[in-house]
Amino acid sequence: MKQKWQRVGMIGAALAFSQSALAEYAYNLPTPASKVAQDVFDLHNLIMLVCLGIFVVVFGAMFYSLLKHRKSVGHKAAHFHENTTVEVIWTVIPFAILMGMAYPAAKVVIDMKDTSNPDMTIKITGYQWKWGYDYLNDGVSFYSTLSTPREQIEGKAEKGEHYLLEVDEPMVVPVGKRVRLLITANDVLHAWWVPALGAKQDAIPGFIRDSWFTADRIGTYRGQCVELCGKDHGFMPIVVEVVSEEDYAAWVAKKKGTAAVAAADNTRTFEMSELVTRGEQVYQANCAACHQANGMGMAGVFPAISGSPVATGPIAAHIDVVMNGKPGTTMAAFAGQLSDADIAAVVTYQRNAWDNKTGDQVQPADIAAARGGASEAAAPAAQ
Repeated sequence: MKQKWQRVGMIGAALAFSQSALAEYAYNLPTPASKVAQDVFDLHNLIMLVCLGIFVVVFGAMFYSLLKHRKSVGHKAAHFHENTTVEVIWTVIPFAILMGMAYPAAKVVIDMKDTSNPDMTIKITGYQWKWGYDYLNDGVSFYSTLSTPREQIEGKAEKGEHYLLEVDEPMVVPVGKRVRLLITANDVLHAWWVPALGAKQDAIPGFIRDSWFTADRIGTYRGQCVELCGKDHGFMPIVVEVVSEEDYAAWVAKKKGTAAVAAADNTRTFEMSELVTRGEQVYQANCAACHQANGMGMAGVFPAISGSPVATGPIAAHIDVVMNGKPGTTMAAFAGQLSDADIAAVVTYQRNAWDNKTGDQVQPADIAAARGGASEAAAPAAQ
């Protein structure tokens, strides 16, 4: 008897190992980390079992008929045109199956759409190609951009563990809190999707859609934009870090401290070397996707900055393009995305990088002056 139970234990261990191995190969949906995601996971498995049952019954009957009623064994085809009983059966059974699937599916969809009574609300804005997060309850705002090094993207370095699924600023939320998401877009259609949290919603310019989730456990969960939003659609990942309430409070305090430092930077006068170093970082995060890291752009699609009349011409015109974009093109307006210090740095970098050796410096005060009457409206988004 003891040996029998030992064998059972070994079999159980083997099954557990095989299940973990299957999970490793991602043959199913990601492991759910929220109630909604668990409901979606269970619904998916239920529907797949129903489909499997239909497959077995239909194809089993078909292959049985082919084998047992073939002409080579002497079977002769029956000739009939109508059978009320059969017609009722093949109408009632599919209807019952569909109703059996519709009820749990409708229940899950209704639950996914119920965004009432949130503990906190986060506004999410999609940009080409980054996400903007505004914590409406805590007064925190930031942008989240792909952080995978260009060397990996260009095949010059070995790809990391989270290739194209890593960002410089993850969205951080406390565990166990009901988080409402207000989702929109600034330019084109995007879609915010984190499968492990069961949250997916289109981001549409001019509209605000909502979704929600409550993370059940601490961890890091990754997703992507799942709307074809342009040439760098695949470079727009989402990272959500679920932390304890204490760690979340510490993170909020740190972000507010960072915002205070950024606000102080907007009143500083920088050295040329500081502007160029900071400007290169801003350029790589916001401009290199289109204009390339070497400033040469893409012929016929995105103009080169190296040697361009904008980057070597009047400074005011250069600042205007960076801040307000260029109508009729894919050049975005960065006045509401970047701080005065960041815009000053990136303009300075562009005017002194590659073949652009103008020697010009742009300070945050110049950007504040360029904002003029629009500065007050743009300031909250830039913080």
